[in-house]
Amino acid sequence: MKRNVRHLVLAGLLLLPMGATAAPATAPLAMSGLAGAASINRTAPPSGEDPDNLVGEFIKYFKKYEDSATRVEAILALEDVEDAGVVRVLVPVLKLEDKDVVQAAVRVLSGFKTSEPIEAFLVALEEEKKEPTRLGLLRALAAGRYGGADKSLEKCLKDRRSWRVRRAGVLALAAGPSEGAAELIVKLAGDREPAVRCAVLDSLAERGSGLVLEPAAAGLDDAVWQVRASAISALARVRRTNSVPLLIAQMAREEGRLAADVAAALESLTGRAFGQRRELWERFWETYKERYEIPTDEELAKLLAAKKARAEEYSPPGAVSYHGISTPSRSILFVIDVSGSMENMVVEREKFAEGGYPSMQRLDIVKTELARTIERLEPYVKFNVIAFATKIEHWKKRQQKANALGRSSAADWVRNLEAIGGNSKETYSAVGLAGAANLEGGKTNTYGALMAALGIDPDPKSPRTGDYQIELDTIFFLSDGRPSTGQYIDSADILREFTAANATCKVVLHTIAIGEFRKQFMKDLAKANGGSFVDLGR
Repeated sequence: MKRNVRHLVLAGLLLLPMGATAAPATAPLAMSGLAGAASINRTAPPSGEDPDNLVGEFIKYFKKYEDSATRVEAILALEDVEDAGVVRVLVPVLKLEDKDVVQAAVRVLSGFKTSEPIEAFLVALEEEKKEPTRLGLLRALAAGRYGGADKSLEKCLKDRRSWRVRRAGVLALAAGPSEGAAELIVKLAGDREPAVRCAVLDSLAERGSGLVLEPAAAGLDDAVWQVRASAISALARVRRTNSVPLLIAQMAREEGRLAADVAAALESLTGRAFGQRRELWERFWETYKERYEIPTDEELAKLLAAKKARAEEYSPPGAVSYHGISTPSRSILFVIDVSGSMENMVVEREKFAEGGYPSMQRLDIVKTELARTIERLEPYVKFNVIAFATKIEHWKKRQQKANALGRSSAADWVRNLEAIGGNSKETYSAVGLAGAANLEGGKTNTYGALMAALGIDPDPKSPRTGDYQIELDTIFFLSDGRPSTGQYIDSADILREFTAANATCKVVLHTIAIGEFRKQFMKDLAKANGGSFVDLGR
């Protein structure tokens, strides 16, 4: 029976994107002599025990396996083997190019419960020099939340050659149990790499550390918008009165999505719902600043309860709205599904009866709405459109100004889109003209489309082929079905990989679903990436 490699990797434990935390597999061990020790799990096998000689069998057979699925299965066979030999045989695996194999190795390395393999793991982290291997070890450290790694992590934080190692070190520290983590993390607040500066702010804010306030205030002046976004978010999450005037002043310097981020941060600090009306914020602060206190969580909840009722009154002019999701962004990408199933008719026709659509075909509905949205864009907005089925097609190679020419060209391009390999093409296939039907071309390459949206080519084996400092800050992603082709098909894999890639890009992803399929994946995508989800219906 053919094995699904990704289900093997994900069975029992979904590996989180770098920087997310999992339930601790272990705390640091008292008997190891490591800092912050805790007791051993007495139900685990005795340290050093490999009664079935699985490590020896792995050494004998792994190099003979050529297919990814068998390699993953062989690695996962080492789960629950509490032996330092597991570390010795899996550390070299971390430098391989097969991401599924590496993912499996990270999973096993993050699951130790006894002192011997954990100590061997920490020694490997201390001694390793190669970037891919160090990154894999740091991912495992973050997922396993092993203690006693401060010395090794300090070494990673000082790595001048690789910003990825420094960033991974920050995230591993933030995920772990070290009481001194915040003090170590904040030292990199002025790192030369923007992604590291973002990781510092995000990690300190996640821990609720007051040490984030000073670098966040400085980050408001950063030249890179992603760092400013992290700074704004940090001031909103670690709530202090002194942050209110800083954010009010910042509102005058931001536009588009970041101006909305500032308004949201102020609302989370104060419970007031003045949106992007800076004059109202200034008037509010001038009145209350001498005696103002940040509301408690209960008080804030009450203040925000009425926020939606006043939202439209304070919404910014020129906001873009697509299928009910509004954004003030000035750099937008629309990603639209043109796979074969988009040729199907909607079931709940009454929902769309007043829309003036050419037909009740799913694609006709979404094309019409997208063309209308494009035609309403303000000239200062930059935008692009991607259509995807099995392959990915861009309207333009880069973001375009929404001037008269751009709007007309894009709207015409969208209106001329057709579903690829749909039901109407099956007649060709039935009479032997499969090529004309192009049914293979009409599958749903969700992973490829999402990564292309970030400027990342999903085909190369390199973990990153794009620049995370992108101009784009907001994506609208519309699809009518489950992923069916591409490098990753399993929805959990796609969620993990896209969210990990977007951790440095910091793009807001809004998702829109139409049709009859399980839509939890689309909800999870939006939630994990700061966006909203809309279900248009069946």
